[in-house]
Amino acid sequence: MSTTEKPAASNDGTGVFSPGRARISAKTLRVDNWWVQPTITFIILLSFVIYSTWRAFANADYFSMPYLSPFYSPCLADSCPPGSQDFGSWIGSWYAWSPALIILIFPLGFRMTCYYYRKAYYRSFWMSPPACAVAEPHKKYSGETKFPLILENVHRYFFYAALVFNVVLTWDAIASFRNPQGEWGHAGLGTLFLVGNATLLWLYSLSCHSCRHAVGGRLKHFSNHPVRYKWWTMVSKLNTRHMLFAWLSLFGVAFTDFYIYLVASGAITDPRFF
Repeated sequence: MSTTEKPAASNDGTGVFSPGRARISAKTLRVDNWWVQPTITFIILLSFVIYSTWRAFANADYFSMPYLSPFYSPCLADSCPPGSQDFGSWIGSWYAWSPALIILIFPLGFRMTCYYYRKAYYRSFWMSPPACAVAEPHKKYSGETKFPLILENVHRYFFYAALVFNVVLTWDAIASFRNPQGEWGHAGLGTLFLVGNATLLWLYSLSCHSCRHAVGGRLKHFSNHPVRYKWWTMVSKLNTRHMLFAWLSLFGVAFTDFYIYLVASGAITDPRFF
């Protein structure tokens, strides 16, 4: 074939089978263990889904004064234990199911539509593609242009909702400096969990691509907006570690909930520092 000739077009499909792509029949030419990372990601994410589903439907052992599980915060139903309704009872008594089923819609929606998590579960669950330079098994690929994946485009709105919940969880961390009698000036191991959880969630949210766009997007001249440029610079530095914060905050929220579950169920006693 001369250098001016174009490869014959193919009608096999899209993606790796689209016209102009190299005609390689092998699934991949990689010789490393490329399957390890998507497998680990699959196991971790599936474990989190199973755990969070169990805890959300349990509707028990999620509050031990002054610790409220992040899965149930804010607790807005009349069925919430006394002392856990710092933000009132907006839902009232008509809602008979677990309060977590309403709360988790927003933080899970933020994570499910997150740019990094899309890459993670597209590869590990759907094999689209399972790894770089590895052919995916799907013959057609429509991207995020059709239902249900077109709903990924609401990520920026879940981002704003996540900021509200970060404020709520920050208050929970502050409120954890109370003792079981409600007096201020005390702290226990659960306090460290709640403070760490709120910190990791802020780092994850502020390093988000949508946050970077909200802070510095649509600006033609940074010189005319020095304050936003400064914020954009700081967010951009956090953005380089978005994947790290995504995983740390995922483990953080799960471990925090599990610790409060152990305390609330009576399995362990929360050690007090002062």
